[in-house]
Amino acid sequence: MTNTLIDIRQLSLDEIKTWFVDNGEKAFRAKQVHQWLWQKGAHSFDDMTNLSKGLREELKEHFCINAITIDTVQYSKDQTIKSRFRLHDGHLIEGVLIPADDRMTACVSSQVGCSLTCKFCATGQMKRLRNLTPDEIFDQVWIINQQAQKNYGKPLSNIVYMGMGEPLLNYKNVMASVERLTAPDGLDMSPRRITISTAGIAKMIRKLGEAEVKFNLALSLHAANDEKRNKIMPINEQNSLESLAEALKFFYEKTKRWVYYEYILFDGFNDSLRDAAELAAFCKHVPCKVNIIEYNPVEGTGLNKAKEGKLEAFQRSLVAKGVRATFRRSRGKDIDAACGQLANK
Repeated sequence: MTNTLIDIRQLSLDEIKTWFVDNGEKAFRAKQVHQWLWQKGAHSFDDMTNLSKGLREELKEHFCINAITIDTVQYSKDQTIKSRFRLHDGHLIEGVLIPADDRMTACVSSQVGCSLTCKFCATGQMKRLRNLTPDEIFDQVWIINQQAQKNYGKPLSNIVYMGMGEPLLNYKNVMASVERLTAPDGLDMSPRRITISTAGIAKMIRKLGEAEVKFNLALSLHAANDEKRNKIMPINEQNSLESLAEALKFFYEKTKRWVYYEYILFDGFNDSLRDAAELAAFCKHVPCKVNIIEYNPVEGTGLNKAKEGKLEAFQRSLVAKGVRATFRRSRGKDIDAACGQLANK
């Protein structure tokens, strides 16, 4: 059941301040509440112990905190942790903690489901039910950060918006969540440690350029010719590689940020040396780095992981053409936590 009270986290510090003053309270109380919400991750007014009991009760009468909660947690043998989160309205989303070497990365969702129907992706087989709010994205990071500290004794070092949903189709809320995560009175993360991944919406990539964002941009490419990309990513029909290249040039011109290309290798589809040559040609548009990704088979797609020898040959071919290309092994496959597998299983 949806709560009819106002979610206090939808209000700015100034709006909370106004409410306190209008209700005969000291303005500085607003800052205390704000700190509890965004620096201490409070999910209940009862946690706010430096406020009087009477004031906490009054806050409960007027406001709520629509916090997300952990529904289920799964632990992979490679140390990846996948959490299914329950939202205040009963919807479910997933987030993943990926520990690797000196990095602790949170992979977070931006939508409940997804509307893009990419052929290779489990999330794409779900409907998009709604966008996530900035605080629901923030909560995922907060909880995954606690998991990192509890299980591995280290805080998060990186955040990637590569979970369920297309972040650029929830532009306003995603941008607000980044603002909150990087704010000194929030988690104070460096924007350079945040990566937003898109399936490729040219006009929204331009919008990121106009905003002169400081975070990283990753483009899920997976094929560097339109005919192939159309087959696995219907969004390419309205966002051709030419229009994406123009948008990426604009993005780079405005931000001076390198672009990351995600490229999953599928057996017999996009793993030939000719495919590598097409990708290398596309890489000339802007300074970039390619992440070659091992495919995690999803039922019913008809797509399979490229053979080991093909993966190595593909990478060598790119490097020989002067492209910075690294190979990324999948993590959390045994718990359906790897790239493209998030589907609330």
